Amino acid sequence: MNRLLRIARREYVAYVRTVGFWLSMIMMPLGFGVASTLPAMMAHNTPVPALAVIDLTGGGYEAVIAADLAKSKGKPPAQLVPLPIAAPADPAQAAKLLRPWLTGDRLLPGKRKLEGVAILHGSGEAVAVDLWKANVLNRDLDRAVRGAVTDELRRKRLAAAGVDAATLRAADALEPKMTAYSAKASGKVALRDRLPGIVGFGCAMLLWSVIMTGAGILLNSVIEEKSSRVLEVLLASASVPEIMFGKILGVAGVTFTVMGVWLSVAATLLVSLAPNIAADVGAVLAGHGLVFYFAFYLVGGYLMYAAIFTAVGAFCETTREAQTLLGPVMLILIIPIVFLTQAIQHPDSPVLAALSWIPPFTPFLMTARVASEPPWWEIAGTGLLMAATVALVVWIAGRAFRAGALSTEKVDFKGLVARLRRAD
Repeated sequence: MNRLLRIARREYVAYVRTVGFWLSMIMMPLGFGVASTLPAMMAHNTPVPALAVIDLTGGGYEAVIAADLAKSKGKPPAQLVPLPIAAPADPAQAAKLLRPWLTGDRLLPGKRKLEGVAILHGSGEAVAVDLWKANVLNRDLDRAVRGAVTDELRRKRLAAAGVDAATLRAADALEPKMTAYSAKASGKVALRDRLPGIVGFGCAMLLWSVIMTGAGILLNSVIEEKSSRVLEVLLASASVPEIMFGKILGVAGVTFTVMGVWLSVAATLLVSLAPNIAADVGAVLAGHGLVFYFAFYLVGGYLMYAAIFTAVGAFCETTREAQTLLGPVMLILIIPIVFLTQAIQHPDSPVLAALSWIPPFTPFLMTARVASEPPWWEIAGTGLLMAATVALVVWIAGRAFRAGALSTEKVDFKGLVARLRRAD
């Protein structure tokens, strides 16, 4: 244990002393903050698209679209502007004449670009809309024009059937007063009732981040020490379990230090800005036992993947060689991320329940599903199966680490199996 802790301390100090460690710990929260606020800032500062309407139907749709845009809550999807030319009677001719404004070759007054032109033609209820856009990816113009024209067509149809405008507006305003109740809480559904699923999802994502970060550091550390022959020196003075678990423990300390700082900052901000929500989150973590579930699955999941990455690194001289062995592992790590979003709304889905029994997925999916309070036998069964898998993976990884640490041959799957068999 003394040698194991010395190796763990050596790994921890080696990373904590680097400038990159402190930069990554500081820059990551800043990056998340910028990434979360920048889209809203960009949407707020982006100018409202200029839209022109050519109504060849004579049904007054230009005024309808203008009124519908004026009713938009918040920033409108478009702003109606006058046509820069006299409206032609032919839709194809209109599109051809307005093309220079749409491409930006010619500008509207105020040096403004025309973003879209809606040309309405047809008669009666057979109204067609040709929407010419400068940016084909902007779907806001499509939704704004289609919604306004659809509402007007519906109004005209009902008016022809004898329904007046006041009755139509009153019918549109009708909606039931609906209140959602929780069968478990025996009361109205509030944010606190939804928090267990949200917190479980967050814990699962945090677990995934911890594993990815720690496993990557472990892999690079083992590859670097093998290529520089430091690993051979360590093997001369310590056993394989001491080296492997010492490195895993040291890198775990590095990873948990970073995560602890980030969580402390996030918790401080949450308590300062939203103390009620912070109290609810604390109650959820304690009341639903998420803290214990998270700790159990964090230790098991981290140990499982850390042992795999450490063993892979022992067989590789460079990170390029490691890619050939890490491909299947990375695919396994991606699968739970695909299903995690479903774990919030459908935690008891048969697919999620089945995947939870597969040990590589168990730490992530069970952490996300625990808020739905699955049966105790499912929690116990998946936990025991994961623990047995962790023990098996650690045993295999120890043999692989011993076989690969002193090997200088290129990695191939036949030789890998042979070396595992020869390992003592």
